[in-house]
Amino acid sequence: MNIQFNNRDPVYIQVIQHFKLQIAKGFLESGDVIPSRRELASQLKINPNTAQRAYKEMEEEGLIKTEKNQPSKVTHDQDVLRGVRNELIDEAVSQFVDSVKSINVPLEDAMKLIETHYKEKGDYND
Repeated sequence: MNIQFNNRDPVYIQVIQHFKLQIAKGFLESGDVIPSRRELASQLKINPNTAQRAYKEMEEEGLIKTEKNQPSKVTHDQDVLRGVRNELIDEAVSQFVDSVKSINVPLEDAMKLIETHYKEKGDYND
């Protein structure tokens, strides 16, 4: 596991974001086992308390489930998993809109740019 940490956001938030991206991209699926808190801290070279805080937040969000003497697993709750994907999409769109509005790009031009770039990436189905 490799995360490029930035200096702006708390590390535990970046760890949570990493897990959310892995889920949204399909690298982690419902029921998948994730590393223990200690393993994660060792892999990422972070404080074990930071890993603990990230896991606690993810448990509170319903993203992961931990039962006694069992490894933590990605939730089976499809609503939560869809919510993660929608949250990430919303964040990306919001950042894009803020960027293009700051330079006064009309909505129609922005939409054309999105369509052009989406098609260039080969991910667009008409």
